[in-house]
Amino acid sequence: MATTSEDLRERRKNAANNCERWLSNRRVPAAERLRELAEVVTDDQVDVYGNGGEVEALEQEVAELLGKPAAVFLPTGIMAQQAVLRVYADRAGTSRVAVHGLSHLLLHELNALEEVHHLRIERMTSDPRQPRPDELAAIPGALAAVTLELPLRDGGFVLPTWDELVMFSEACAQRGVPLHLDGARLWESTPYLGHSLAEVGALASTVYVSFYKILGAVSGAALAGPEDVIAEVRRWQRRLGGNLYSLFPYAVSAREGLRTVLPLMDDLHQRAVEVAMALQSEGFRVFPEPPHSNSFRVYAPRAAESMEHAAVERMERTRESLGGPWSAADVPGWSWTELVMTPLTLEWQVDEIAKAFGELLTR
Repeated sequence: MATTSEDLRERRKNAANNCERWLSNRRVPAAERLRELAEVVTDDQVDVYGNGGEVEALEQEVAELLGKPAAVFLPTGIMAQQAVLRVYADRAGTSRVAVHGLSHLLLHELNALEEVHHLRIERMTSDPRQPRPDELAAIPGALAAVTLELPLRDGGFVLPTWDELVMFSEACAQRGVPLHLDGARLWESTPYLGHSLAEVGALASTVYVSFYKILGAVSGAALAGPEDVIAEVRRWQRRLGGNLYSLFPYAVSAREGLRTVLPLMDDLHQRAVEVAMALQSEGFRVFPEPPHSNSFRVYAPRAAESMEHAAVERMERTRESLGGPWSAADVPGWSWTELVMTPLTLEWQVDEIAKAFGELLTR
């Protein structure tokens, strides 16, 4: 017999499939997605093992955007970051890598850095904020690399200020350790940081970016950096099984995202600030306040199961999707969810969003 939580998950899934309007992300039918890709192809040449065609064009575009000499396209960010950290470890002759305790590298990758590459993890901090130079300095001995996740998703999508980022970069340089940026959501970070992608990239040795999140690509990631590092990453891409015979559908969708969605980052950040303010007037709390990017956490003074019941019931009734499920917060009786501003969000009025969320507290 299904439990209440299992029943709710099934109801949410069915309701999501029947939605006609979406605040964040829409589930696009496969045939429709393939037709969209066919309409935006710009190069008739199909890459072979990543050489030529849309893949090569995408790599050149990303290298230019991030201000790096070279870039490589890979099927996943997990592979991209494993590869570059392994390269740094082999070069440095040490397996120690400094990361945040809430990093995606540690929480969502089945301990791959240790299990696959035998890297030793040094945690700078596990607090829901960006690490500081003094916390890096407190780790003695040789390090192969230091990583920063911008923004830190499991910390609440938090970013450093520009000055804090510069100081952290300088601390790595003074120590002679390469800084690697986990930029899965770096596209969304530039409005808050107040600097271009290339200016952010200049503070790090290598930068990883994702294409399937805010840019809406089918899948895929890129790693940008010095030519010699990228050349070694390509070898690890092959060793890890990521050098697919052809990657052009992923590259086509990624390039389309760069053309159509990347220019909206300022608008999405501004909308996040406006929505966060409006939600607080409805009785919610948000973190960070104001949001650092297009994404933030929404906290409700109501238990998670109650909020989820209200959210699913509203989805079934209105055929509108407001976002993902609600989870229990650290404070008893409170719950939280992530809210991500996407191009679809811009089709909603701010007061309309606030009213829709307000209904979840009153039903």
